[in-house]
Amino acid sequence: MRNMIQIGVDFGGTKIEAAALDASGRFLSRGRVPNPGGYDAAIEAVRGLIAQAEHEAGAEGTIGIGSPGSISPRTGLMRNANSTFLNGRSFREDLERALGREVRLANDANCLALSEAVDGAAAGARVAFGLILGTGCGGGLVVDGQIVEGANGIGGEWGHVPLPWATAEEYPGPDCWCGQSGCLETWISGSGLRRDHHARTGDTLDGEAIIQAARRGDPAASATFTAYIDRLGRAIAMLANIVDPDAFVLGGGMSNVEELYEQLPAAVRRYTFADSWDARIVQARWGDSSGVRGAARLWAA
Repeated sequence: MRNMIQIGVDFGGTKIEAAALDASGRFLSRGRVPNPGGYDAAIEAVRGLIAQAEHEAGAEGTIGIGSPGSISPRTGLMRNANSTFLNGRSFREDLERALGREVRLANDANCLALSEAVDGAAAGARVAFGLILGTGCGGGLVVDGQIVEGANGIGGEWGHVPLPWATAEEYPGPDCWCGQSGCLETWISGSGLRRDHHARTGDTLDGEAIIQAARRGDPAASATFTAYIDRLGRAIAMLANIVDPDAFVLGGGMSNVEELYEQLPAAVRRYTFADSWDARIVQARWGDSSGVRGAARLWAA
């Protein structure tokens, strides 16, 4: 019965989730555990989740992993993961040894983009770009149903390019954990929204509180959110000018803010190098499940 089902694992910063899908994409099993925060314990957590998923599904399946960061084509080692204990490790190979079979691994944002391009909000789009707007800021590009990782495995890493069309007040921008300054992640992630609001007001609020205050008409929160929309519009316009996707799919916590879908198209149009622009900006159909579904789909892509 091997390979009759697809197992996906979404390796997140706070939790690790595994799911088993049948050929039609129906969930057969789902489970999650906290990310233990250490390498050996994480390997064991993944092994346990996969065993549980296959037991509940009643079959053995292929295994796909969506992880932060990416594998270096030069060294084969993990890099750029915000779960920093993965960096510099042979994560895929160590998982294969622990599981006794082949594993496919891709960046978590690539998995979201793949999931949504296959049977989600971007279904039917030839070129789809997935944007994760959460604690960090990830991106993934899918063309004709295939993830585009690029020659160096960094395709879609839009979170670590500078904010485009930066004003004098925005330059050089906040320091980023990657070692650069002014990265998109420092501006348009959920944590970037909180940081900007604190810089403007001195108030420390979470993203939901800022959005709710803006909805009530609070001037400071409204100004923060207006600036956020403009910056995210610039970032998407940059992608439109380079890749010109049919659809942009938003995931992560900020993707739940319904005003984004009302206000972003006009913000993007101001910066696109075209006489018209009308690509779709849509919320991920599968929400928090997109990552695990995309990981499972790595064997079908």
